[in-house]
Amino acid sequence: MNKQFNIIIAGAGGIGSAAGLLLREFADFGVHLYLGDQFEDSARKAAQWITDGSGKSGTVQPFLMPATENSPQMLEIFKQGHIVLDCLPGSQAARIATLAAQYGLHYANLTEYVKATAEVSALAKDAQTGFVLQTGLAPGFVNVLAMKLFNNFCLKFGVQQVDSIAMKVGALTKHAMPPAYYGFTWSPIGVATEYLEPAVAIRNYQKTVLPSLTERKAVCIDGVWYEEALTSGGAADLPDTLANKTRLLDYKTLRYPGHYAWVEKTLAGFDANAPNKTQLLQSEMLQTVPMLEDDVVVIYVSVQGKDQRGQLHLTEQSYRILPFAVGNKTLRAIQATTASALAEAARLLLTGNYRGVVHQSHLNPDAFLNGRFVSMVYR
Repeated sequence: MNKQFNIIIAGAGGIGSAAGLLLREFADFGVHLYLGDQFEDSARKAAQWITDGSGKSGTVQPFLMPATENSPQMLEIFKQGHIVLDCLPGSQAARIATLAAQYGLHYANLTEYVKATAEVSALAKDAQTGFVLQTGLAPGFVNVLAMKLFNNFCLKFGVQQVDSIAMKVGALTKHAMPPAYYGFTWSPIGVATEYLEPAVAIRNYQKTVLPSLTERKAVCIDGVWYEEALTSGGAADLPDTLANKTRLLDYKTLRYPGHYAWVEKTLAGFDANAPNKTQLLQSEMLQTVPMLEDDVVVIYVSVQGKDQRGQLHLTEQSYRILPFAVGNKTLRAIQATTASALAEAARLLLTGNYRGVVHQSHLNPDAFLNGRFVSMVYR
């Protein structure tokens, strides 16, 4: 692409800033960035961080994005935009997507919240621009990889159904110490939410809802032992898309051994009828679990099934991703993996080949996985 695009990033936190830096440094098209946040000082600092981190040219303009209303400055920027990358909490998704539809912008978000996804899907179904939903790490990259492995398996072995599709991701620290055997590398409320909201999966070829933190097992990936458990959000739209095509499908979060036992013990100490268990768990974890910058992201996806002769086969792929240098900055692994998927979705949308609601199963797996942003980080 030899064009110039005005890219609006809503939310100047760690992921929004990382996406801006990746786009400015590596895009094969001209980039003017508009970085919005409800705190103008945060937007200014993030814009300066991007400018300092990249040797490339192009505007990086911070602006105030009020939390509950649309300011004249904000609307003027949306009039000039080509795409908005929504890095705000899921509660803001419908508002930002409505603006994107109103001003004819492409849109991409990260949120795994079911309600937000349904709201954006409803307002974008007839849009002439593309609205990519849930396009981070998990949901996001892991789902596109699962679709690729599933498609390749069916083509290679001449089948239309498989026995199982497994997606596993762990955003981890490099070391694990008691009592929690865990350190925060991303949003504490996000961790608490994925532990307590129900998981969507496929069992016996049918979409189903299962309790999170169940089906706990020990697994060994690239020679390292982890524990896995069902958690919410990471399966994206695959339980809908692949129902009747796989007997089993699930998304599980990877943790070091000992962590899930600590979570189980912590939850057992709460009142069974407490209405705010997510907030309680977040508060309890914040008292015990430290924040760490030096992180690692572990990813594993597999497809298992039988060929036409009844022989069982397994196709699998794994990644272990460390902090990633961009310009003269270093992104944490969770930043790089999430922001690169978002930037890749932006690149695909700006080709003009997508319209309306675009779920993870709708993305061209080869174009996404081999794209310049994703292939640079996931290797």
